[in-house]
Amino acid sequence: MRQKFVAGNWKMNLTLPEAQALTSEIVQMLHDEQLGADKPQVVICPSFPLLSIVGRLLGEGGNVALGAQNCHQKESGAYTGEVSAKLLQSVGCQYVILGHSERRQYFHEDDELLSQKLKAALGAGLRPIFCVGESLETREAEDTFDFIAKQLKDGLFHLSNEEFDKVVIAYEPIWAIGTGKTATTQQAQEVHAFIREQIAGAYDAEAANNTAILYGGSCNAQNARELFSQPDVDGGLIGGASLKSRDFVTIVQSF
Repeated sequence: MRQKFVAGNWKMNLTLPEAQALTSEIVQMLHDEQLGADKPQVVICPSFPLLSIVGRLLGEGGNVALGAQNCHQKESGAYTGEVSAKLLQSVGCQYVILGHSERRQYFHEDDELLSQKLKAALGAGLRPIFCVGESLETREAEDTFDFIAKQLKDGLFHLSNEEFDKVVIAYEPIWAIGTGKTATTQQAQEVHAFIREQIAGAYDAEAANNTAILYGGSCNAQNARELFSQPDVDGGLIGGASLKSRDFVTIVQSF
């Protein structure tokens, strides 16, 4: 069976004391819930300055992995303000989000750059959570599938089978991120199934069946259960709701 995931992307939020409080609450709640053997992999992705302390707090509770929100494509060098995958791994990160729509939009990250970041992350032993998704204009023009197919082909499908096996994919319709709008369960399932078909074509059926595909885009405690019930939706990349401990744990319980 495919691994289920709930990953919290804190974005540029929370001070150190706030992050400590939220992490402790999540760890305690998950411990109290005593989730079964089929529990999802939970990942928390704070901003860079918070990684070490959040990682230590997660280590105390176990079963929750630490992730970063981005990495640089080079291992080291004169890149002031940047953070390498090797550095992230050294502070305990196991995952890194790559290709988030906000990185693509605000920092002009293209598929060529992201392919380099993927290689760097994998080379450092990190598991990438690779994001794809369309804008409202693309969806209204009925170009969603062509657009996502190109993102996958140009940004991801250059990986070897062994490398690709370590990747988690997140489908995030840009029009639903932080807007309160959510793709319907039918829309989410349709795109997730399409992504799985593309993987099968680029690799094989086994790779397609084994790849976890997450939904991101205003997934919350109210709609997570319905979204996660779809056969090709393997969890969520959670934004705003990951900043509220009760909501985030409720989403984890939605399986």
